[in-house]
Amino acid sequence: MSVNPPDPYPVEPLDPFRASITPPGSKSLTNRALLLASLADGVSTIRRPLVADDTQRMIDGLIGLGVRITPDDDGIRIVGSTGRFTGGAALRLGNAGTATRFLTAAACLASGPVTIDGDARMRERPIGQLVDQLRSLGAQINYLGQDGCPPLTITGPEGGLPGGSLTIATTLSSQFISALLQIGPLCPRGLTVDLTGPITSAGYLDMTIALMRRFGAQVHVEHSGARFVVEPVPYTARDDTVEPDASSATYFLAAAAITPGAVCTIEGIGKGSLQGDVGFADVLARMGADLVFGQDFITVTGRPESLAGIDVNMAIMPDAAMTLAAVACFARGETVIRGLRTLRVKETDRLAALATELTKVGAKATIEADDDDELLVIEPPTDVTTLEEVVIETYNDHRMAMSFAVVGLGRPGIVIHDPSCVSKTYPTFWDDLALLRASAIPPS
Repeated sequence: MSVNPPDPYPVEPLDPFRASITPPGSKSLTNRALLLASLADGVSTIRRPLVADDTQRMIDGLIGLGVRITPDDDGIRIVGSTGRFTGGAALRLGNAGTATRFLTAAACLASGPVTIDGDARMRERPIGQLVDQLRSLGAQINYLGQDGCPPLTITGPEGGLPGGSLTIATTLSSQFISALLQIGPLCPRGLTVDLTGPITSAGYLDMTIALMRRFGAQVHVEHSGARFVVEPVPYTARDDTVEPDASSATYFLAAAAITPGAVCTIEGIGKGSLQGDVGFADVLARMGADLVFGQDFITVTGRPESLAGIDVNMAIMPDAAMTLAAVACFARGETVIRGLRTLRVKETDRLAALATELTKVGAKATIEADDDDELLVIEPPTDVTTLEEVVIETYNDHRMAMSFAVVGLGRPGIVIHDPSCVSKTYPTFWDDLALLRASAIPPS
């Protein structure tokens, strides 16, 4: 069913269930590990990676840069290039934002020009803040269409990027900073990055640095996380196992939270995770769900009668903010979700899309300015049991489909348009969602 689910896809409310779910590997960790292994000296194996459109785009891009990548048992074998990529490639990366940003920086290490392009939406997604910093390091980058967006052609300086010091104000995406940090060990002078404004999605920078260190990089974090000093110490190959995806886990934890008597355990991630989105479990607990938060597991028990709206800043885990918006439809009172400006430049304008689709299901959703950020105020529907059928538009955005599937688990009449869009990061999502129904607790 996961390959070609019916379109539109009807989502039926759940009965109480008891289930254990292990989501596929983290997209964020997989993409970082793929790049770092490709930059390393030696042969690495990445085990239990995410196998999905987003990570395949990264693999295809790296192969286009001359990296040897082959399947290996439960993982991927990568022969590192020690940062010496092949020039002359034309990389087509669809709407894979992580691959586009990371490979834009990595292409500065190639032996010749590299062209990077994407689909129509990617050609609207900004990349100028990253390009400006790479130019200041000596790269020659030309826009081939709209200024500030792909497609672009990248040519690194003769002899490679020398490195040096960068001072960067608040960015639209933390991926711009991660892209720069990850090439730092290959710069003869290393790289120092000073951040002068509020830090965007700091949890993802923590993840980047943790993984860089696993691959042998020497990274120093100073000034309360506002300065990063990357030493010119090359990466070394390693075997690395990818954690389950914490963002994907949020949908199942949310399903338990809104279903009376339901219990869901996520295996393989917990307090020891590198992923900031594990903090979504604490958000559910603040709303009234029962939570057991272990080192490598998370269990949520649903008490929807106790769910209450909260005021919370989700800037550190913006993907999980979308799941929270779904849960807010079943909570008493108003929910205020802050820190959402980055949602504007994702696979779609997620902030606008959320407001539109929440209104369809009877909630009141208001977007407000919040200093230099944006927030979403959600007032739940007055009745989530008797509303008419609603077709949810997904805007070709996997997280819109998965978040509003949660709404459908708690009220009748939700159908998801273009359900196959989940293949971007979670091809088996609908199959795993069906496991919850198959795990129904028999009546006593």
